[in-house]
Amino acid sequence: MNYDDIEILFAEDSMEDAVLTIRALNKSGFTNKLLHVKDGAEALDFIYCRGIYSDRNPKSHPKLFLLDLKMPKMSGMQVLEKVKSDAELKSIPVVILTSSQEDPDIAKCYSLGANSYIVKPVDSNNFFNAIKEMGMYWMILSQPAV
Repeated sequence: MNYDDIEILFAEDSMEDAVLTIRALNKSGFTNKLLHVKDGAEALDFIYCRGIYSDRNPKSHPKLFLLDLKMPKMSGMQVLEKVKSDAELKSIPVVILTSSQEDPDIAKCYSLGANSYIVKPVDSNNFFNAIKEMGMYWMILSQPAV
């Protein structure tokens, strides 16, 4: 895989949630350039071209970063803080995709620079629709920062 062609970086530790999200993105036509990582540390390795991603072009950034909050090794909140505090990376749209509806999590994510906060719907039809609409907005309609 050519990691420089990745347009969506998806960090999710739950394989069940990952499969549902990837299936929804696939049905919407957005998975041809998707990379799924299973924890926050691997997400940062990808973004910073470390470890198995060390041969990646450091100037090539994903067009969209889907980020779960509760992950092993490094939480989504820590990853969000790191990405949004880096001048080279802060323009990457970060969409929090999580099951947490807790007000403190939502407020903290927005204060750290999250571009959107989506609570995973329990109903699979609502989830598919939410992912489809999210993909359409961030991958097609939204204009990137110049």
